[in-house]
Amino acid sequence: MNTGKTIGLILIAVGIVIGLVGTLVVIATHLSGQTQTLGGVALGITCAIVLAVPIIGVGIFMFIKGRREAAEFAEVEKERKLLGMVQAQGQVKISDVALELDASRDQVKEWVYDLVHKGLFAGYINWDEGTLYSRDAAQLRGDKCPSCGGELELAGKGVVRCPYCGAEIFLTD
Repeated sequence: MNTGKTIGLILIAVGIVIGLVGTLVVIATHLSGQTQTLGGVALGITCAIVLAVPIIGVGIFMFIKGRREAAEFAEVEKERKLLGMVQAQGQVKISDVALELDASRDQVKEWVYDLVHKGLFAGYINWDEGTLYSRDAAQLRGDKCPSCGGELELAGKGVVRCPYCGAEIFLTD
């Protein structure tokens, strides 16, 4: 899965090898006692600078990009695990999710909102209890809070907030 990092490392190694070969050509012609020809010096400089530096630069770019993609993939994987936990159990404590996924409460909240905005999760959360509930979308339609029965108000895209108990209801389209 981490091909960007691998390709980056390979390009960095190839660039270093090409740079070393170019440098060795210049050094070898100098140490052999032969007068350095303009062609040998040009070949050495070309290998050492013109070929090696761009290859190493592309390798570094690919390596950094690969690391960033790996971090993003790890976040998506944790969101997937969170969704699976809630759907399998019906309700989970936010503290349990945070421990299981080695994340903070705020990070779990961010993942839940991301899943809601992607249309992948419908349910509600009771912040006082610290519990996340998965519910069928048909059960959540209406104007009553599933936690306390109070009247609901729209809080954002796919999010309805109960002004009485503070529960947030997440709806999918």
